[in-house]
Amino acid sequence: MANSFTLGERFHERIKELLENKCCNSPDLVEELEALKEQTFISFKTVRKLHKLLQQNGYPVYLHELLEDSMLHLPKVEPPPRNPQLVARLEKIKAKLANDEYRRITRNVNPQEMNNHGTLADFGKQVRSVKAVVVTVFNFLVTVVAAFACAYIGSQYLFTETAARVLSAVIAASVVGLAELYVLVRTMEGELGEP
Repeated sequence: MANSFTLGERFHERIKELLENKCCNSPDLVEELEALKEQTFISFKTVRKLHKLLQQNGYPVYLHELLEDSMLHLPKVEPPPRNPQLVARLEKIKAKLANDEYRRITRNVNPQEMNNHGTLADFGKQVRSVKAVVVTVFNFLVTVVAAFACAYIGSQYLFTETAARVLSAVIAASVVGLAELYVLVRTMEGELGEP
């Protein structure tokens, strides 16, 4: 909070004029003016005292004229030193909050998914999955080929021409293939439908 003025040139000039006039009857006023001649700061209390002395001695000097180019002196405010215990506690709290934030961000990251090679358990699951697909495809092909062969050989008693025998074997293999696909789709749908 401001409690003094930084004196300007105008103030010093007016003080010199008052001292040079030698018309000061009051020794208190002369003493006060001599003390202020070389100062750069003046307190509010001293300004009030000087103003009162000037008015009592009949000088037509107004206070605002004296302090025309003077400025308020604002002392530099120095913050109090921080408590080291408080600083340490704040650092701990900041570190804890940073760790909590990091855990919140990375809670759904699986380190095994980040590994390009995967684990042996993942490799085993993939092998079993591929093995099941290969067995299913092989079973489908064997069933369709067997149905074709049975229909071709069995149709020799009904048809004497080869074209008719092949056509009946293709129709029988197609029916068996469609039935096999239906069963396969239902099985896969059941496996995928489970949670």
